[in-house]
Amino acid sequence: MKKLFSLIAVFSMLTFGASNYAVAQDATTTDTNAVEKVDTNKAVAEEVATTTENAEEVAAETADKSMNQVLKEKFIEGGPEFMSVVLLALILGLSLAIERIIYLNLATTNSEKLLKSIEDALNTNGIDAAKEICRNTRGPVASIFYQGLDRYNEKDENTLEIVEKSVVSYGGVQMGQLEKGLTWISLFIALAPMLGFLGTVIGMIEAFDAIEIAGDIQPSLVAGGIKVALITTVFGLVVAMILQIFYNYIVSKIDSIVNDMENASISLIDILTKFRIK
Repeated sequence: MKKLFSLIAVFSMLTFGASNYAVAQDATTTDTNAVEKVDTNKAVAEEVATTTENAEEVAAETADKSMNQVLKEKFIEGGPEFMSVVLLALILGLSLAIERIIYLNLATTNSEKLLKSIEDALNTNGIDAAKEICRNTRGPVASIFYQGLDRYNEKDENTLEIVEKSVVSYGGVQMGQLEKGLTWISLFIALAPMLGFLGTVIGMIEAFDAIEIAGDIQPSLVAGGIKVALITTVFGLVVAMILQIFYNYIVSKIDSIVNDMENASISLIDILTKFRIK
């Protein structure tokens, strides 16, 4: 009987010890997993923080860059050989456009005031005084008036017809001078995007050559080549848009001056007709 109690006591002690060991083992495993989760979460948080800091640094560097620096970098990325040609088209086109704008602004004349001065001069001092006013006035309208008055002859019955033909003929000459250089500006407008497209096509060919040599399509390789190729097209289109704005302004200015020339020429013939009747 004593042996039976002893066996039961030993068995109970062994069972209780095994249970405590299992509980302790589970607690240790749980603590280890919790520590590993904490470490993993900490690593992810540190990685996110590092990525955020890098993004902020990149954004700060981009913000610190001036427009000139960005354009310079894009110009170099696009390839100096094609970008230089497009830039040359922009410089030449702008030079011609600015020269035309200055010339047209100087050619603008207050035709109503000029006609009034000519009419007063004709009524007081005659043709020579009117010619002197035209000679001292700048612009194509005054030049046309001078040519017409220079061919006026009181003794000739057909003098008004001669004056009218002279005004029309010299008006065509003045119109040609006003439109001088427009063909070159339109050429640069068409040439700039074509040069950009040419640079894009050549850049795409170089990108495919690099893919063929590498034997594998790498996203970075393809994206970089296409980006560089498209920069020339963007630059060419921007140049064409800038020159197109100047071109349209110049054309509208020429149309305004030509209309003024035609109206003023008709008014001059009317003034000469009244002067002849007197």
